[in-house]
Amino acid sequence: MKKKIAFSAVVLIILGVLIGFTLNTPNSIADPETYTCGVYATPFALLPSVIAIALALITKEVYSSLFVGILTGGILYANGNLELMLNTILFQQDGGMVSQLSDSSNVGILVFLVLLGIMVALMNRVGGSAAFGQWASEHIKSRVGAQLATMLLGVLIFVDDYFNCLTVGSVMRPVTDRHQVSRAKLAYLIDATAAPVCIIAPISSWAAAVTSSVPEDSNINGFTMFLETIPYNYYALLTLLTIVLLSVLKLDFGPMKVHEQNAIKGDLFTTEARPFGEVQNERQNPKGKVIDLVFPVIVLIICCTLGMVYTGGFFSGVDFVTAFADSDASVGLTLGSVVTLLITFCFYMLRGVVSFKEFTACIPEGFKAMVSPILILTMAWTLSGMTGLLGAKYFVADLVEHSAGSLAIFLPAIVFLVALFLAFATGTSWGTFAILIPIVCHAFPSGEFLTISIAACLAGAVCGDHCSPISDTTIMASAGAHCDHVNHVSTQLPYCLTVAAVSCVNFILAGLIHQWLVNLVVAVVTMTATIFVMRALQNKKQA
Repeated sequence: MKKKIAFSAVVLIILGVLIGFTLNTPNSIADPETYTCGVYATPFALLPSVIAIALALITKEVYSSLFVGILTGGILYANGNLELMLNTILFQQDGGMVSQLSDSSNVGILVFLVLLGIMVALMNRVGGSAAFGQWASEHIKSRVGAQLATMLLGVLIFVDDYFNCLTVGSVMRPVTDRHQVSRAKLAYLIDATAAPVCIIAPISSWAAAVTSSVPEDSNINGFTMFLETIPYNYYALLTLLTIVLLSVLKLDFGPMKVHEQNAIKGDLFTTEARPFGEVQNERQNPKGKVIDLVFPVIVLIICCTLGMVYTGGFFSGVDFVTAFADSDASVGLTLGSVVTLLITFCFYMLRGVVSFKEFTACIPEGFKAMVSPILILTMAWTLSGMTGLLGAKYFVADLVEHSAGSLAIFLPAIVFLVALFLAFATGTSWGTFAILIPIVCHAFPSGEFLTISIAACLAGAVCGDHCSPISDTTIMASAGAHCDHVNHVSTQLPYCLTVAAVSCVNFILAGLIHQWLVNLVVAVVTMTATIFVMRALQNKKQA
């Protein structure tokens, strides 16, 4: 607490110095066309992001950290003029908060998030998740099958990590309990197929958020860039591979091994902390069936796909691949989710499992579930706008061009580690890559190296989010699995760090090779070899 207070005091002192410095800078706010910022394209242009990152690392609180970063950017751009600072932060047409929220693409992303929240609340209300869990428990016959089925469901629900966590836990918990899979292992499976799956799924809220983080003036198609990063997103891909290998080989290590051994003996929790341990039967809609979960998910996938290719001109004669690459992700996902919600409501009404009153009650529930990501996105967009107004892209591009030299091959690995530690400390991926992606885009305007570096940023952000005990996804995975949160974090951390180490090595190799297929094969081989080596060492230790 003392460190947080001391750092906050330092930040206030820095802001005071900045105001004093900029007050002495000649400026004119009478004519916006001739107005110039005194620190444009200088090291001060990076100060808003640096302060936001440093404050987040120390306080582990993302909202105030982003706000202080925004405030710093406004003071610097206004040359100390407080009136202009407020107008810049709120109303500046190229980066102010109101401007960001009035942008149709950004609003589309926010609407998509709310609609996803409503869908989750609606499916839980009709009992579709519980019905699917009951069906699965009757058809899955082994511990390996239960773990792989949990992973498969997590992969299928790829549209949003919140959607994933809120569904997979309630669906698969009865199945894994029956086959004596520990709650800690279930929480890991949920967490490992939430953000890592969403970050490689083109039809997801994450794809839309990443796309919106790419600066409009960079001449980069955000969605096309997202598609190109998928084969380089080693952390996400290798996490899924690791789940399969650990499940099939029946391998566990670290604290997770103790939890799994105890689960086989009948103790699913291991420790005294047993959240929901006494709950035997949850109240569910008795009319709910498997189709009430499967149908909305299938319709959502189909409608969002059609919505995206529609915005890309597919129905006007453009081929599917081109239409998908040129699509407006924000508009497509919003259209698809609206149509899905209407179809799902009609379907539930025809089945008689939900009333209109119950449907309307799910609307505020869905909105409340998405308040946190909406706040993070809004502030991250504004911070990005402030750094853009200060000319940070030009300073970083010039700095990298003149100083990277022979160290350029290590930059993807460095970006990966920076994103990892930032996301771990703040508990958010979105805020992390919203800060770092514009800097990477300005440093590498085009080419394969840009793709690799953005992939490293996304992978690092997801890795840090996956490991972080204060991450929304980590907390919801614990709740979905009915697992003690400390147990979940401590048991999954060795798995996450193992994949992170292998990913970091492969980002260094990617900086050398620049061939996605070769790099991907090498990544798969190195991850598989690592797991088999760990298995051999464990067998040797037990012998």
